[in-house]
Amino acid sequence: MITKGSISRSFVEGLSREKGEPEWMRRLRLQALELFERLSDPLWLKGIDEIDLDELVLYEKVDARATSWDELPPEIRRFYEELNLPEQEKKFLAGLATSYDSEMVYYNAKKFLEEKGVVVLPMEEAVKRYPDLVRRYFGKVFPPAEHRYSALHYALWSGGVFVYVPPGVKVTFPVEAFFLVANEMVAQFEHTLIVVGENAFLHFIEGCSSPQFRKFAFHDGVVEAYVHRGGHLKFTTVQNWSRDLINFNNKRAIVEEGGRVEWVEGSFGSRASYVYPSFILRDGASVDVRAFTIAHGGEWKEGGVKLFHVGKDTRSHVVSKSVSSSDGVSVFRGLLRVNKGATGSRSSMSCDSLLLDEESKAFTYPHNQVEEPTARVSYEATTSFLREDQLFYLRSRGLDEDSAKALIVSGFLSDVISYLPPEYASVFRRVLELDFRGSVG
Repeated sequence: MITKGSISRSFVEGLSREKGEPEWMRRLRLQALELFERLSDPLWLKGIDEIDLDELVLYEKVDARATSWDELPPEIRRFYEELNLPEQEKKFLAGLATSYDSEMVYYNAKKFLEEKGVVVLPMEEAVKRYPDLVRRYFGKVFPPAEHRYSALHYALWSGGVFVYVPPGVKVTFPVEAFFLVANEMVAQFEHTLIVVGENAFLHFIEGCSSPQFRKFAFHDGVVEAYVHRGGHLKFTTVQNWSRDLINFNNKRAIVEEGGRVEWVEGSFGSRASYVYPSFILRDGASVDVRAFTIAHGGEWKEGGVKLFHVGKDTRSHVVSKSVSSSDGVSVFRGLLRVNKGATGSRSSMSCDSLLLDEESKAFTYPHNQVEEPTARVSYEATTSFLREDQLFYLRSRGLDEDSAKALIVSGFLSDVISYLPPEYASVFRRVLELDFRGSVG
Protein backbone atom coordinates (compact mmCIF):
# COMPACT_ATOMS: atom_id res chain seq x y z
CA MET A 1 0.00 0.00 0.00
CA ILE A 2 1.46 3.37 -1.04
CA THR A 3 -0.24 6.48 0.29
CA LYS A 4 0.34 9.78 -1.43
CA GLY A 5 -1.69 12.94 -1.24
CA SER A 6 -2.43 16.11 0.66
CA ILE A 7 -2.02 16.12 4.43
CA SER A 8 -5.53 16.29 5.87
CA ARG A 9 -7.67 15.08 8.76
CA SER A 10 -9.04 12.21 6.68
CA PHE A 11 -5.51 11.20 5.69
CA VAL A 12 -4.34 11.12 9.33
CA GLU A 13 -7.43 9.23 10.50
CA GLY A 14 -6.95 6.71 7.70
CA LEU A 15 -3.33 6.17 8.72
CA SER A 16 -4.35 5.60 12.33
CA ARG A 17 -7.03 3.08 11.27
CA GLU A 18 -4.53 1.29 9.03
CA LYS A 19 -2.29 0.76 12.04
CA GLY A 20 -5.13 -0.26 14.36
CA GLU A 21 -4.16 2.32 16.96
CA PRO A 22 -5.93 3.09 20.26
CA GLU A 23 -8.08 6.22 20.53
CA TRP A 24 -5.51 8.23 22.51
CA MET A 25 -2.96 7.90 19.69
CA ARG A 26 -5.50 8.95 17.07
CA ARG A 27 -6.32 12.07 19.11
CA LEU A 28 -2.63 12.89 19.50
CA ARG A 29 -2.16 12.68 15.74
CA LEU A 30 -5.09 15.00 15.06
CA GLN A 31 -3.92 17.53 17.66
CA ALA A 32 -0.49 17.52 16.02
CA LEU A 33 -2.10 18.06 12.61
CA GLU A 34 -3.85 21.17 13.93
CA LEU A 35 -0.50 22.48 15.20
CA PHE A 36 1.15 21.81 11.85
CA GLU A 37 -1.55 23.78 10.04
CA ARG A 38 -1.21 26.76 12.41
CA LEU A 39 2.57 27.00 12.74
CA SER A 40 4.85 28.71 10.19
CA ASP A 41 8.21 27.58 8.87
CA PRO A 42 11.23 29.07 10.68
CA LEU A 43 12.60 31.86 8.48
CA TRP A 44 16.17 30.56 8.57
CA LEU A 45 15.42 27.13 7.09
CA LYS A 46 17.10 26.28 3.80
CA GLY A 47 15.93 23.56 1.45
CA ILE A 48 12.56 22.77 3.02
CA ASP A 49 10.74 25.08 0.60
CA GLU A 50 12.03 22.90 -2.25
CA ILE A 51 9.97 19.97 -0.97
CA ASP A 52 6.32 19.71 -1.98
CA LEU A 53 4.84 17.49 0.74
CA ASP A 54 1.77 16.80 -1.41
CA GLU A 55 4.01 15.14 -4.00
CA LEU A 56 5.74 12.82 -1.53
CA VAL A 57 4.77 9.29 -0.55
CA LEU A 58 3.82 9.95 3.08
CA TYR A 59 3.28 6.32 4.07
CA GLU A 60 4.24 3.09 2.37
CA LYS A 61 3.01 -0.16 3.84
CA VAL A 62 5.59 -2.88 3.33
CA ASP A 63 4.20 -6.40 3.48
CA ALA A 64 7.27 -7.79 5.19
CA ARG A 65 8.04 -8.39 8.86
CA ALA A 66 10.81 -10.87 9.54
CA THR A 67 12.81 -12.24 12.45
CA SER A 68 15.42 -13.87 10.23
CA TRP A 69 17.15 -12.42 7.18
CA ASP A 70 16.03 -15.27 4.94
CA GLU A 71 12.39 -14.28 5.49
CA LEU A 72 12.90 -10.82 4.00
CA PRO A 73 12.09 -10.27 0.31
CA PRO A 74 15.30 -10.37 -1.76
CA GLU A 75 14.96 -6.77 -2.96
CA ILE A 76 14.86 -5.53 0.66
CA ARG A 77 17.47 -7.94 1.99
CA ARG A 78 19.94 -6.78 -0.64
CA PHE A 79 20.09 -3.23 0.81
CA TYR A 80 20.99 -4.45 4.27
CA GLU A 81 23.42 -7.13 3.18
CA GLU A 82 25.41 -4.47 1.31
CA LEU A 83 25.65 -2.60 4.62
CA ASN A 84 26.88 -5.78 6.38
CA LEU A 85 24.07 -5.57 8.92
CA PRO A 86 23.51 -9.34 9.24
CA GLU A 87 27.16 -9.90 10.15
CA GLN A 88 27.14 -6.89 12.47
CA GLU A 89 24.16 -8.29 14.33
CA LYS A 90 25.82 -11.65 14.83
CA LYS A 91 29.02 -10.07 16.12
CA PHE A 92 28.05 -7.60 18.79
CA LEU A 93 24.38 -6.58 18.91
CA ALA A 94 21.88 -7.57 21.58
CA GLY A 95 19.00 -6.53 19.36
CA LEU A 96 18.39 -5.09 15.91
CA ALA A 97 15.38 -3.45 14.26
CA THR A 98 15.52 -2.17 10.70
CA SER A 99 13.22 0.17 8.82
CA TYR A 100 12.54 0.25 5.08
CA ASP A 101 10.97 3.61 4.17
CA SER A 102 7.83 3.83 6.37
CA GLU A 103 7.86 0.60 8.37
CA MET A 104 10.01 -1.77 10.39
CA VAL A 105 10.66 -4.84 8.26
CA TYR A 106 13.05 -6.78 10.48
CA TYR A 107 13.13 -7.19 14.22
CA ASN A 108 15.22 -9.50 16.38
CA ALA A 109 16.17 -9.28 20.05
CA LYS A 110 18.37 -11.77 21.86
CA LYS A 111 16.57 -14.05 24.30
CA PHE A 112 18.51 -12.81 27.33
CA LEU A 113 16.91 -9.35 26.91
CA GLU A 114 13.45 -10.82 27.42
CA GLU A 115 14.68 -12.79 30.43
CA LYS A 116 15.87 -9.53 32.03
CA GLY A 117 12.58 -7.79 31.33
CA VAL A 118 14.02 -5.55 28.61
CA VAL A 119 11.50 -4.54 25.94
CA VAL A 120 12.71 -3.97 22.37
CA LEU A 121 9.82 -3.67 19.93
CA PRO A 122 8.76 -1.86 16.78
CA MET A 123 6.96 1.30 17.90
CA GLU A 124 3.55 0.33 16.46
CA GLU A 125 3.66 -3.00 18.27
CA ALA A 126 4.69 -1.39 21.56
CA VAL A 127 1.72 1.01 21.38
CA LYS A 128 -0.61 -2.01 21.37
CA ARG A 129 1.22 -4.34 23.77
CA TYR A 130 2.36 -1.76 26.35
CA PRO A 131 -0.11 1.12 25.94
CA ASP A 132 0.17 2.50 29.49
CA LEU A 133 3.97 2.45 29.47
CA VAL A 134 4.26 4.01 26.03
CA ARG A 135 1.63 6.66 26.73
CA ARG A 136 3.52 7.76 29.87
CA TYR A 137 6.48 8.93 27.77
CA PHE A 138 5.37 9.28 24.14
CA GLY A 139 5.44 12.93 23.07
CA LYS A 140 6.37 14.07 26.59
CA VAL A 141 10.11 14.45 26.02
CA PHE A 142 9.99 16.12 22.59
CA PRO A 143 6.45 17.54 22.27
CA PRO A 144 4.61 18.10 18.99
CA ALA A 145 4.42 21.88 19.63
CA GLU A 146 8.21 22.28 19.50
CA HIS A 147 8.07 23.48 15.87
CA ARG A 148 6.10 22.94 12.67
CA TYR A 149 7.98 19.84 11.56
CA SER A 150 7.81 18.12 14.92
CA ALA A 151 4.04 18.62 14.70
CA LEU A 152 4.09 17.10 11.20
CA HIS A 153 6.04 14.16 12.54
CA TYR A 154 3.52 13.40 15.27
CA ALA A 155 0.64 13.60 12.80
CA LEU A 156 2.27 11.15 10.38
CA TRP A 157 4.76 9.09 12.40
CA SER A 158 5.33 5.51 11.27
CA GLY A 159 7.98 2.99 12.21
CA GLY A 160 10.67 3.36 14.84
CA VAL A 161 11.61 1.45 17.97
CA PHE A 162 10.57 1.32 21.62
CA VAL A 163 13.22 0.28 24.14
CA TYR A 164 12.56 -0.09 27.86
CA VAL A 165 15.27 -1.16 30.32
CA PRO A 166 13.94 -2.00 33.80
CA PRO A 167 15.58 -0.57 36.95
CA GLY A 168 18.98 -2.01 37.76
CA VAL A 169 19.38 -3.90 34.47
CA LYS A 170 22.62 -3.46 32.51
CA VAL A 171 22.39 -4.26 28.80
CA THR A 172 26.03 -5.00 28.03
CA PHE A 173 25.67 -5.37 24.24
CA PRO A 174 24.34 -2.56 22.02
CA VAL A 175 20.81 -2.42 20.65
CA GLU A 176 20.58 -0.96 17.15
CA ALA A 177 17.89 0.54 14.96
CA PHE A 178 18.73 1.11 11.30
CA PHE A 179 16.61 3.40 9.14
CA LEU A 180 16.79 3.20 5.38
CA VAL A 181 15.09 5.57 2.95
CA ALA A 182 15.24 3.31 -0.08
CA ASN A 183 13.16 5.25 -2.62
CA GLU A 184 13.01 8.79 -3.91
CA MET A 185 10.00 11.05 -3.30
CA VAL A 186 9.38 9.27 0.02
CA ALA A 187 8.95 10.90 3.44
CA GLN A 188 10.09 8.96 6.50
CA PHE A 189 8.69 9.77 9.96
CA GLU A 190 10.06 7.11 12.30
CA HIS A 191 9.70 7.55 16.08
CA THR A 192 12.13 6.08 18.60
CA LEU A 193 11.39 6.08 22.34
CA ILE A 194 14.04 4.95 24.83
CA VAL A 195 13.40 4.57 28.57
CA VAL A 196 16.31 3.70 30.89
CA GLY A 197 15.20 2.75 34.40
CA GLU A 198 16.86 3.68 37.69
CA ASN A 199 20.51 2.58 37.83
CA ALA A 200 20.14 0.80 34.48
CA PHE A 201 22.44 0.97 31.44
CA LEU A 202 21.85 0.85 27.69
CA HIS A 203 23.97 1.48 24.60
CA PHE A 204 21.68 2.34 21.71
CA ILE A 205 22.99 2.74 18.15
CA GLU A 206 21.04 4.52 15.43
CA GLY A 207 22.14 4.12 11.82
CA CYS A 208 20.64 6.02 8.88
CA SER A 209 21.30 5.68 5.17
CA SER A 210 19.85 6.08 1.69
CA PRO A 211 21.06 5.36 -1.85
CA GLN A 212 21.59 8.02 -4.49
CA PHE A 213 18.37 9.54 -5.83
CA ARG A 214 17.49 11.50 -8.95
CA LYS A 215 14.78 13.38 -7.06
CA PHE A 216 14.22 14.35 -3.44
CA ALA A 217 13.37 12.44 -0.28
CA PHE A 218 12.47 13.81 3.14
CA HIS A 219 13.34 12.55 6.62
CA ASP A 220 11.59 13.91 9.72
CA GLY A 221 12.31 11.59 12.65
CA VAL A 222 12.06 11.93 16.43
CA VAL A 223 14.14 10.33 19.18
CA GLU A 224 12.90 10.67 22.76
CA ALA A 225 15.01 9.37 25.65
CA TYR A 226 14.11 9.34 29.33
CA VAL A 227 16.90 8.41 31.74
CA HIS A 228 15.69 7.78 35.27
CA ARG A 229 17.64 8.39 38.50
CA GLY A 230 21.14 6.96 38.31
CA GLY A 231 20.56 5.57 34.82
CA HIS A 232 23.18 5.63 32.08
CA LEU A 233 22.43 5.92 28.37
CA LYS A 234 25.07 5.73 25.69
CA PHE A 235 23.60 6.89 22.38
CA THR A 236 25.48 6.64 19.09
CA THR A 237 24.12 7.81 15.75
CA VAL A 238 25.73 7.97 12.31
CA GLN A 239 23.72 9.42 9.44
CA ASN A 240 24.96 8.73 5.93
CA TRP A 241 22.25 10.10 3.66
CA SER A 242 21.98 10.65 -0.06
CA ARG A 243 22.79 14.18 -1.18
CA ASP A 244 19.24 14.56 -2.48
CA LEU A 245 17.62 14.07 0.92
CA ILE A 246 16.36 16.82 3.26
CA ASN A 247 17.01 15.71 6.84
CA PHE A 248 15.14 16.90 9.93
CA ASN A 249 16.17 15.15 13.18
CA ASN A 250 14.39 15.99 16.42
CA LYS A 251 16.11 14.52 19.47
CA ARG A 252 15.93 15.12 23.21
CA ALA A 253 16.83 13.37 26.44
CA ILE A 254 15.52 14.11 29.93
CA VAL A 255 18.10 13.03 32.51
CA GLU A 256 16.89 12.59 36.06
CA GLU A 257 18.88 12.90 39.31
CA GLY A 258 22.37 11.45 39.02
CA GLY A 259 21.70 10.16 35.50
CA ARG A 260 24.30 10.17 32.77
CA VAL A 261 24.19 10.41 28.98
CA GLU A 262 27.03 9.92 26.52
CA TRP A 263 25.94 11.13 23.08
CA VAL A 264 27.87 10.70 19.82
CA GLU A 265 26.34 12.29 16.71
CA GLY A 266 27.83 12.03 13.22
CA SER A 267 26.33 13.35 10.01
CA PHE A 268 27.37 13.36 6.38
CA GLY A 269 25.47 13.36 3.14
CA SER A 270 22.03 15.03 2.67
CA ARG A 271 21.38 18.20 0.71
CA ALA A 272 20.28 20.03 3.84
CA SER A 273 20.34 18.74 7.40
CA TYR A 274 19.07 20.09 10.74
CA VAL A 275 20.15 18.18 13.86
CA TYR A 276 20.12 19.78 17.33
CA PRO A 277 19.99 17.16 20.10
CA SER A 278 18.80 18.71 23.37
CA PHE A 279 19.14 17.68 27.01
CA ILE A 280 17.28 18.57 30.19
CA LEU A 281 19.42 17.93 33.27
CA ARG A 282 18.00 17.43 36.77
CA ASP A 283 20.03 17.43 40.02
CA GLY A 284 23.44 15.83 39.59
CA ALA A 285 22.79 14.78 35.98
CA SER A 286 25.50 14.95 33.33
CA VAL A 287 25.86 14.77 29.56
CA ASP A 288 28.90 14.41 27.30
CA VAL A 289 28.29 15.20 23.61
CA ARG A 290 30.68 14.49 20.73
CA ALA A 291 29.40 15.61 17.33
CA PHE A 292 30.76 15.98 13.83
CA THR A 293 29.35 17.11 10.50
CA ILE A 294 30.75 17.13 6.99
CA ALA A 295 29.36 19.56 4.39
CA HIS A 296 30.72 18.67 0.97
CA GLY A 297 29.75 19.70 -2.53
CA GLY A 298 27.23 22.43 -1.81
CA GLU A 299 25.56 20.69 1.16
CA TRP A 300 24.05 22.77 3.97
CA LYS A 301 24.63 21.12 7.36
CA GLU A 302 23.21 22.57 10.55
CA GLY A 303 24.20 20.93 13.80
CA GLY A 304 24.47 21.95 17.39
CA VAL A 305 23.16 21.22 20.84
CA LYS A 306 20.66 22.61 23.34
CA LEU A 307 21.44 22.27 27.04
CA PHE A 308 18.99 23.03 29.84
CA HIS A 309 20.52 22.90 33.34
CA VAL A 310 17.48 22.92 35.61
CA GLY A 311 18.91 21.05 38.62
CA LYS A 312 21.81 21.52 41.02
CA ASP A 313 25.35 20.23 40.39
CA THR A 314 24.70 19.42 36.73
CA ARG A 315 27.50 18.88 34.22
CA SER A 316 27.63 19.23 30.44
CA HIS A 317 30.53 18.92 28.03
CA VAL A 318 30.22 19.40 24.26
CA VAL A 319 32.84 18.91 21.55
CA SER A 320 31.62 19.70 18.03
CA LYS A 321 33.66 19.52 14.84
CA SER A 322 32.68 20.39 11.29
CA VAL A 323 34.38 20.14 7.91
CA SER A 324 33.35 22.18 4.86
CA SER A 325 34.59 21.64 1.31
CA SER A 326 33.60 22.32 -2.29
CA ASP A 327 31.09 25.08 -1.47
CA GLY A 328 29.70 23.25 1.56
CA VAL A 329 28.28 25.20 4.50
CA SER A 330 28.45 24.09 8.15
CA VAL A 331 26.41 25.86 10.81
CA PHE A 332 26.68 25.29 14.58
CA ARG A 333 23.90 26.55 16.83
CA GLY A 334 24.52 26.13 20.54
CA LEU A 335 21.98 27.02 23.21
CA LEU A 336 22.89 26.85 26.89
CA ARG A 337 20.40 27.75 29.61
CA VAL A 338 21.23 27.53 33.31
CA ASN A 339 18.16 28.19 35.44
CA LYS A 340 18.32 30.24 38.60
CA GLY A 341 18.77 27.83 41.49
CA ALA A 342 20.87 25.38 39.44
CA THR A 343 23.75 25.94 41.84
CA GLY A 344 27.10 24.30 41.23
CA SER A 345 26.37 23.68 37.55
CA ARG A 346 29.25 23.45 35.08
CA SER A 347 29.20 23.57 31.27
CA SER A 348 31.88 23.68 28.59
CA MET A 349 31.31 23.88 24.85
CA SER A 350 33.92 23.68 22.09
CA CYS A 351 33.24 24.18 18.38
CA ASP A 352 36.02 23.65 15.81
CA SER A 353 35.61 24.13 12.06
CA LEU A 354 37.90 23.15 9.19
CA LEU A 355 37.58 24.79 5.76
CA LEU A 356 39.21 23.01 2.84
CA ASP A 357 38.81 25.78 0.25
CA GLU A 358 37.82 29.43 -0.16
CA GLU A 359 34.32 28.63 -1.47
CA SER A 360 33.22 26.82 1.71
CA LYS A 361 31.85 28.42 4.87
CA ALA A 362 31.39 27.76 8.57
CA PHE A 363 29.21 29.69 11.02
CA THR A 364 28.77 29.42 14.79
CA TYR A 365 25.88 30.91 16.76
CA PRO A 366 26.33 30.41 20.52
CA HIS A 367 23.51 31.59 22.78
CA ASN A 368 24.00 31.49 26.56
CA GLN A 369 21.26 32.22 29.09
CA VAL A 370 22.85 31.93 32.52
CA GLU A 371 20.60 32.97 35.39
CA GLU A 372 22.52 31.23 38.20
CA PRO A 373 25.53 33.29 39.43
CA THR A 374 27.37 30.24 40.84
CA ALA A 375 27.41 28.45 37.46
CA ARG A 376 30.67 28.10 35.55
CA VAL A 377 30.28 28.28 31.79
CA SER A 378 32.85 28.28 29.00
CA TYR A 379 32.58 28.42 25.22
CA GLU A 380 35.30 28.43 22.60
CA ALA A 381 35.30 28.26 18.81
CA THR A 382 38.08 27.96 16.25
CA THR A 383 38.19 28.02 12.47
CA SER A 384 41.17 26.64 10.60
CA PHE A 385 42.05 26.25 6.93
CA LEU A 386 43.69 23.48 4.96
CA ARG A 387 47.34 24.40 4.55
CA GLU A 388 49.27 23.87 1.34
CA ASP A 389 52.31 22.62 3.26
CA GLN A 390 50.18 19.78 4.70
CA LEU A 391 49.07 18.72 1.22
CA PHE A 392 52.60 19.05 -0.14
CA TYR A 393 54.01 16.85 2.62
CA LEU A 394 51.44 14.08 2.14
CA ARG A 395 51.71 14.17 -1.67
CA SER A 396 55.48 13.92 -1.35
CA ARG A 397 54.83 10.65 0.51
CA GLY A 398 52.92 9.23 -2.47
CA LEU A 399 49.30 10.21 -1.74
CA ASP A 400 47.16 11.87 -4.38
CA GLU A 401 45.37 15.10 -3.44
CA ASP A 402 41.99 13.51 -2.66
CA SER A 403 43.52 10.86 -0.41
CA ALA A 404 45.60 13.52 1.32
CA LYS A 405 42.51 15.62 2.05
CA ALA A 406 40.64 12.60 3.37
CA LEU A 407 43.56 11.79 5.68
CA ILE A 408 43.73 15.39 6.99
CA VAL A 409 39.98 15.41 7.66
CA SER A 410 40.19 12.03 9.41
CA GLY A 411 42.95 13.39 11.64
CA PHE A 412 40.96 16.54 12.42
CA LEU A 413 37.97 14.43 13.49
CA SER A 414 39.94 11.66 15.19
CA ASP A 415 39.16 12.63 18.79
CA VAL A 416 35.43 12.45 17.96
CA ILE A 417 35.57 9.37 15.72
CA SER A 418 37.33 7.48 18.53
CA TYR A 419 34.00 7.48 20.40
CA LEU A 420 32.29 5.50 17.61
CA PRO A 421 32.03 1.71 17.79
CA PRO A 422 34.95 0.21 15.80
CA GLU A 423 32.65 -1.06 13.03
CA TYR A 424 31.17 2.39 12.49
CA ALA A 425 34.54 4.14 12.67
CA SER A 426 35.86 1.83 9.95
CA VAL A 427 32.83 2.45 7.71
CA PHE A 428 33.12 6.20 8.28
CA ARG A 429 36.73 6.31 7.12
CA ARG A 430 35.86 4.36 3.97
CA VAL A 431 32.92 6.64 3.18
CA LEU A 432 35.09 9.69 3.83
CA GLU A 433 37.67 8.58 1.29
CA LEU A 434 34.98 7.82 -1.31
CA ASP A 435 33.29 11.15 -0.61
CA PHE A 436 36.36 13.13 -1.54
CA ARG A 437 36.72 11.11 -4.71
CA GLY A 438 33.17 12.06 -5.75
CA SER A 439 31.97 8.47 -5.65
CA VAL A 440 29.24 8.76 -3.03
CA GLY A 441 25.66 9.91 -3.73
